[in-house]
Amino acid sequence: MSLLEMKVPSPGESISEVEIAAWLVNEGDYVEKDQAIAEVDSDKATLELPAEESGTIQFKAEEGDVVKVGQVVCVIDTAAKAPENATPTEVKKEVIEAPVVEKEAPKTEAKKSTYATGVPSPAAAKMMSENNVQAGQVSGTGKDGRILKSDVLSALSKGIEMPLTDSWSGSREVSREKLSMLRRKIAERLVSVKNETAMLTTFNEIDMKPIMDLRKKYKEAFAKKHEVNLGFMSFFTKAVTEALQLYPSVNAQVDGKEIILHEYADIGIAVSSPKGLMVPVVRNAESMSLAEIEREIKRLAIKARDGKITPDEMTGGTFTITNGGVFGSMLSTPIINPPQSAILGMHNIIERPVAIGGQVEIRPIMYLALSYDHRIIDGKESVSFLVKVKEMLENPDKMIFGSKDPKEILLGL
Repeated sequence: MSLLEMKVPSPGESISEVEIAAWLVNEGDYVEKDQAIAEVDSDKATLELPAEESGTIQFKAEEGDVVKVGQVVCVIDTAAKAPENATPTEVKKEVIEAPVVEKEAPKTEAKKSTYATGVPSPAAAKMMSENNVQAGQVSGTGKDGRILKSDVLSALSKGIEMPLTDSWSGSREVSREKLSMLRRKIAERLVSVKNETAMLTTFNEIDMKPIMDLRKKYKEAFAKKHEVNLGFMSFFTKAVTEALQLYPSVNAQVDGKEIILHEYADIGIAVSSPKGLMVPVVRNAESMSLAEIEREIKRLAIKARDGKITPDEMTGGTFTITNGGVFGSMLSTPIINPPQSAILGMHNIIERPVAIGGQVEIRPIMYLALSYDHRIIDGKESVSFLVKVKEMLENPDKMIFGSKDPKEILLGL
């Protein structure tokens, strides 16, 4: 017997411990080298732990255990031989079968019903339980129809219609669930913001008609040229970076008795994922075009949705934008993402009557909210910053100065 001890690798700087979120294999299973065997939660992200060698696995830690970086969590008997009836791992099987699915042979295989059909893997079962998803709501793409974690993520991203009846049992029972390390860390950070900052919020409204007209006019040409859709977030990011240049304290942070001023704008974009709200960072957004911003936001959002975002991609932001409007929020007071000093909240777009040139017109209006740390950002700066953002969004030409056709230059057409 030759045992290989697998230790928890460091997921990033300043992270000293992680939590075993889920074992992706069962005790005693034969695992292949580089196969994902566990998911571990740090205070910043969820990462997969791959097997270092092939062999049979024995756990040294249970799901939910908090372990130190460098601690042994399992051992692999590398002398063990793969069972004769062993099949490639689910992940590898997917890769092998994917190109062949369109051919006629695998179709009969896919219809074959076995004990594995409709049965979730351990990681998939955990995610289904957390999101109240039933097996009948997910199509399994694993061997013989087994439901994989990727199947659950795909179903959640497409939207699952939850039952409207039988949701309540009518009992008076309660249940307890342990908070994940990620959720506990978020809670600690949010409470510290309320306790350690002088947080205020200022509001304004934006007439979205100019941006909506611009998108309508150029969206097809933009998508054709840049191979990415033109969304609202790139306009807001661009407007924010221009305003941050005029009001640098909004882009700063407090460090003891000093203020750190940034000569760049790393913009955090809050996105929803099956694990909760995550804030990946668009680096040097101030130097990006709209197309580059859209591509980077899309890349980061997909990684967050699939649980592949890294801690480095979610740290170091200087300012954050969050869009509660996608969930129907009309108005809210977003909470600062520490150690940043301000956050911009977007909301839903509603047609409202407004006065335009002395006449009442129906316009698509969005309410904006800027929460800021009053310790380093004065009321005048916060209000002026938000007014500048409003001014540029209502007059997209002002995002680019001195051009003969600023709209087309802004869109990179």
